[in-house]
Amino acid sequence: MATQKPGAKPATSKKSSTKPAARKKVAGVVASARPPHALDRSVIDTVLEKLVEGNSLRSICAEKGMPAMATFMRWLAEEGEEGDKLRERYAHAREAQAETIAEDILTIADEECTMVKASKHGSSDDGDGETEVIFDATAVARNRLRVDARKWLLSKLVPKKYGDKVQAEHSGPGGAPIAIQSTVTFVEAPAREEGDE
Repeated sequence: MATQKPGAKPATSKKSSTKPAARKKVAGVVASARPPHALDRSVIDTVLEKLVEGNSLRSICAEKGMPAMATFMRWLAEEGEEGDKLRERYAHAREAQAETIAEDILTIADEECTMVKASKHGSSDDGDGETEVIFDATAVARNRLRVDARKWLLSKLVPKKYGDKVQAEHSGPGGAPIAIQSTVTFVEAPAREEGDE
């Protein structure tokens, strides 16, 4: 048995390390800190409602109590009656989300002024930590970016309704009309003998 010198720190065993426990690896993938969600109708309803309100799936899944995005995608991929109904409801929620985003475009375009965080812009505080900004060239450019981003997203979410109409036209060399050539060949019928009818 080893004796301890006076003033020395007591020896600790390696098993009683104060380091946080490492995450377990399952099939080569590090398990996330979030507990896995079982398929829950109330959670699905909440996710779909938030989608219809215009929120992104990523921001919804980042909220407390919501499933991880990978979990929700796994639910969508599941086969069987429950998975099929969820895919159909998800598609309808995405269509409704597109309508919300389209209305957001009008709201942004019609803004006369906006509230921003005073601390970020070095301006006077209104008492709630915000300040009103009347639109200048920078604010107009920012809103144009916000509108363009939403228009692009709409064109991808609902291309038949909000996508650019692509019309293909065919033309000949140098933009001239296409020349159509037809060849007609006359074939002389063989002569009939007098007895043939």
